[in-house]
Amino acid sequence: ARQARTPRLRALLPSPCRRLVAAGKVTRSIRPPRLARRRQVWVPTVWGGISIALAAAVALLLWGARIHGFLAPNEPVGARLLVVEGWLPQDELDQALAACRSGGYPLVLTTGGPIAHEFDRFDSAASYAERARRYLVLRGLPADGVIAVPAPATAQDRSFQNALMVREWATRSRVGVAAIDVFSSGVHGRRSRALHRLALGPSVRVGILTSRPSGYDPERWWRTSAGAKEVLTETIAWAWTALFFHPGPTAPG
Repeated sequence: ARQARTPRLRALLPSPCRRLVAAGKVTRSIRPPRLARRRQVWVPTVWGGISIALAAAVALLLWGARIHGFLAPNEPVGARLLVVEGWLPQDELDQALAACRSGGYPLVLTTGGPIAHEFDRFDSAASYAERARRYLVLRGLPADGVIAVPAPATAQDRSFQNALMVREWATRSRVGVAAIDVFSSGVHGRRSRALHRLALGPSVRVGILTSRPSGYDPERWWRTSAGAKEVLTETIAWAWTALFFHPGPTAPG
């Protein structure tokens, strides 16, 4: 019966298909496509796994011991202009004040955007730049040597916006700036220096000074939740800035 049906089925095919069937170029059965195939895979032995785990542990320990110093460098370039990030807390502003005096900076700029919460304001200051300036002047710095450079409100890239305000101040004041030092907060320092370099361009040398945290020991930052949160968060932020942040036409060529 099957042999009797076969000619009838072939008769229903178009003539080109019948010729292919007659020539044996079309098989009677079509195999389904393979969804998997066998391959040889190398896996570590017990000792190999132990070696990998030990190597990972050593790498993690080295990273933990060095990451804070990497993120919080102290590398001034001997500039005559110091930029103090105005959002620093009081104890870190005191460290910035000491850096101003020891470095002999004739001019200090304080930066920062609007203060959103009334509770955070100092002496009715409207911005972190103005608040930091008043704090430094009240503690002995000459009033004509400290200039507040406030930034507009922004929901993102605040550090870069502050750096842009420094560039605009220099352009507006017609002050030739060949080098600056930036005073920043601990592990925020490396990222802050990178953003100032982007904003000011390659013609301006940018140094960095960083505060020492009071809430945890920077040599053993992983022992406290505050230290772990700050270091890990800033590590991710620095990596994102280094890999993905592109300021576009706002930065000088």
